[in-house]
Amino acid sequence: MDVRSYRTVKLVIALCGLVMLTGCLADPPAPEITNHVDDWRDEVIYQLLTDRFNDGDANNNYNVDRNALGQYHGGDFQGIIDRLDYIEALGVTTIWISPVVKNVEEDAGFSGYHGYWTQDFLSINPHFGSKAKLRELVERCHDRNIKVILDIVANHVGQLFYYDINQNGKPDVAIYGSGTTSDLQRVTEYDPDYDPRGIQSFTSLGEAGPAPVRWNYDPYTNHAPPMPVEFQNVTWFNRMGRVTDWNNAEQVVKGDFPGGLKDLDTSNPEVQKRLTEVFIYWMENFNLDGFRIDTLKHVEHEFWQYFCPAVRQRAAELGKTNFFMFGEAFDGDDELLGSYTVPNEVDSVFYFSQKFWVFDGIFKYNDPTKNMEELLEMRKRNYGDQPQPGGIGIAPQQSLVNFIDNHDLPRFLYDKQDTRALRSALSFLLTTDGVPCIYYGTEQDFSGGNDPANREDLFGGGFQTSGLTFIHTQKLISIRKQYAPLRRGDFSFRWTSERRTDPAAGVMSDMGVVAFERSYEGKSVLVVVNAADPSDTHLFSHTAYQETAGGPVSQMKVSFAPNTRLIDVLNDGNAVDQFQDNEPGYTVEPNPTAADDGMPGLVTVKVCRRCAKILVPQTDIP
Repeated sequence: MDVRSYRTVKLVIALCGLVMLTGCLADPPAPEITNHVDDWRDEVIYQLLTDRFNDGDANNNYNVDRNALGQYHGGDFQGIIDRLDYIEALGVTTIWISPVVKNVEEDAGFSGYHGYWTQDFLSINPHFGSKAKLRELVERCHDRNIKVILDIVANHVGQLFYYDINQNGKPDVAIYGSGTTSDLQRVTEYDPDYDPRGIQSFTSLGEAGPAPVRWNYDPYTNHAPPMPVEFQNVTWFNRMGRVTDWNNAEQVVKGDFPGGLKDLDTSNPEVQKRLTEVFIYWMENFNLDGFRIDTLKHVEHEFWQYFCPAVRQRAAELGKTNFFMFGEAFDGDDELLGSYTVPNEVDSVFYFSQKFWVFDGIFKYNDPTKNMEELLEMRKRNYGDQPQPGGIGIAPQQSLVNFIDNHDLPRFLYDKQDTRALRSALSFLLTTDGVPCIYYGTEQDFSGGNDPANREDLFGGGFQTSGLTFIHTQKLISIRKQYAPLRRGDFSFRWTSERRTDPAAGVMSDMGVVAFERSYEGKSVLVVVNAADPSDTHLFSHTAYQETAGGPVSQMKVSFAPNTRLIDVLNDGNAVDQFQDNEPGYTVEPNPTAADDGMPGLVTVKVCRRCAKILVPQTDIP
C-alpha cells in the first residue's frame, strides 16, 4: 500500500468514527420547558428541509454531492441558526424542520437527506449536527419568539430488512414462471408486492410458508437493524410487502411504502407504547412546540387515539401548553382528511382538498371561485368542531394548515409560470382562516417539479429580500400580525363567482373574484382577491391598469355601517405590482334590505386580475 492509499484509509476510518461518535454522544442536560404560543392561528409556519436550507458547518459535509438533487447537500442546524435573521425578516413565526433522527445513509443510489428513512429513533442524524446543536437551534429560535415544529414518522422505518423469499440468505431479484412471457414474474426481495397473508417463501417448486426476515448489514450506508433494540423484534412489522393498490384500505395501512420502507405494526400495543415514548423523548428533551406527523393515513386511527392523548398528557405534566400536532394525509378526499380530527386524534391536518380545489383549481386553472363556498360547507361537515381534549384549545375546523407548496408536490410555479398568480394565491393563503404554511423557496419564486426537483437549495444566493414575491409575502404577514381578524376572525364569504371566462359580460365581469370578511371582537376586515388570469381575457392590459379592469358586477353586502370608509392597507404608496385606484378607499353605502338580511352596508370594490385588496375601516388603522 502506498502512502497516499494509507492516508485515504486513515481518513475514511476517522470519518466513520466521527459519524458513529456523533450519533452516540450522551444527551445534553434536559432543558427548561417553556411556552411560546397563545393561539396557533397567530402563527405563520415556514417549512424547510434542513439539508437544503443552509450549510453552516463544513465539518459534517461527508457524502455530499450538490450536483445531484437526490444526494446530501450539506445543510444543517448551524445553517438554520446562521439564517434566523432571514426567517425573522420574512416575518414567519414558526419553523418546521425535517426529521432529525439517524437515517439510512443511502438506498438505491439516493441518500436519506430528507429524514424519512429512520434507522435509529433516538439518535441524531450526524449530517445535521449534534443533539447539543439541535438544542441550541431551538433555544436561539425561542429567543426570537420563533417556534420549532419537528417532523416525525411513526408509520415505517427505512429499508432495513429484506424478505428471504428463496431462503438462500441473500437479497435477490428473481424471475419466476414456466418460461412463457405471460407467466413470468419479477420479484425483488427488498420490495415484493403486497400479500395479505404476509410475504411467502417461493421457489421453482412452489410456496414454502412465510418468508424469513433478514436484517441488512452495511455500515457504509447505515443499513443496520433498527434502534432502540426493541424494534428488532420482527413481529413489530406487518411484513406484507409494498402497497400496489392505493384504493385498498388494508394495503394503505399495512403495506410497506414503495421503495422498501418497512411498515410498523402500529396496531400492536407494544409498538404503540414504544413509538409514543421515543417521540415524547424529543419533545421533552428539546423543548419543541409541536409535531408535524408524516403518513397519517397509513396508520390505524386507533394508534392516533393512543398516541395523541399520551403526548398531550406528558406535555401537561411538563407544563408544556398548546403543543400542536398536525398530520399529513396525502389525499384530496375531504371526508378522509377530516376523519383524523375526531376526538383524541390530531389537532389539525394539512388542508390538501383546499390545495387541490383552490390553489391549483382556482389560482392556477381559473376554476370558479364559487367552488370555495362548496369546500367551506364540506369543512363544516367533515372536521372536528370542538378542540381536542388537552390540545391547542382551537377546533380543527378553525386550525387547518393551509399551504400552496410542499416537498411532495410540484411547486406552484412549475406548471404555472406566472409570479403574479403566485402572489395572488399568497394573498389568499395569508388572509383566509386557519394556520398558513409557506414552503421554503416559495418566497424566492422557486419552480421545481416533482421530488426531488422541488427540493432546491436555498443557500448559494437564495436569501434575497428585494424580490417582488418576498416583499409581498413579508407585507401580507405584517398586515396579518397587525389585524387580529385576519388571524382569529370568523369567516364569511361576501362574493364568489360562477364565471370561468365570459367576454360577453364586458369589463365588469366578476370572473375570478372572491370577497370575504373576517370578524373578531367587534372588528372586521374585508378581503377581495381576483384570481383571474389576465391572459384569459382581452379586457386587461399588464401595462395599463384601468379602473374598469375588475369586478364585481354589482354591490356586495357587508357588515360595515353606512358611511364607513374602507382603506386598502395592502396597496399603499410602496405597493409592489399592484393595481392602484384613483381614490384611497371605498365608502360603504346604505343597504335598503338590511332589515331582512342583517347586512347594513353595500360596497363595490374594483380589483385587477391577479390582485388583492385588504380593506380596513379607516378608524381601525393605527
